[in-house]
Amino acid sequence: MKVINLSEHNSVLNMYLREIRDVEIQKDSLRFRHNIERIGEVMAIEVSKALHYEQTNVQTPLGVAPVNTISDNIVLATILRAGLPLHQGFLNIFDHAENAFLSAYRRVNDKGELEIVAEYMAAPSIDGKTLIVADPMLATGMSMEVGYQALLRHGKPNHTHLCCTIATPKAIDCLRESLNDSPDVTVWCAAIDPVLNEKKYIVPGLGDAGDLCYGIKIHLSDRS
Repeated sequence: MKVINLSEHNSVLNMYLREIRDVEIQKDSLRFRHNIERIGEVMAIEVSKALHYEQTNVQTPLGVAPVNTISDNIVLATILRAGLPLHQGFLNIFDHAENAFLSAYRRVNDKGELEIVAEYMAAPSIDGKTLIVADPMLATGMSMEVGYQALLRHGKPNHTHLCCTIATPKAIDCLRESLNDSPDVTVWCAAIDPVLNEKKYIVPGLGDAGDLCYGIKIHLSDRS
């Protein structure tokens, strides 16, 4: 499994990353969503460099021009709800891609253990295709693993690109172990932060990406 940390390179992506981390700029949810989307666009262009290409000829008003174009059949997948702006950024670039959507949420089971529950999925076949999964925060790796395994019920992709804004070494190690360090999987990160806090949030991270995008959610346990 290959891991690519885009923050190690000079790129405009780092400006968008700085803004989504800034506690003052975060107060503008429209700007936060737009920056996540722009990170998706930049990341999609980087991912595009790892895809397969074939030469096609295009008729212009004055002649024929050879152009190398992507030959992969791409499926873009995301985990609701926080993944939607990142997904849109990828879709802005890969505008002919098929799309898949999954729901997943955290809960504490009867043993007091954190688990991920996936309840809904709408997806095309991914068999023999290039799968791109967009999920902003790769904290423990559990959501990405559950989502990926659910997608595999729709076929086996030729290659999978797991894309996030911020990851942790723990999440990357979790994925490497659960996916048997598969050479057919690449993890793309805008940044890798060192640790998780007691609530399993990435530190320094940026907070709850879903809440920052769409507002604070109400948990059933919070209702009187």
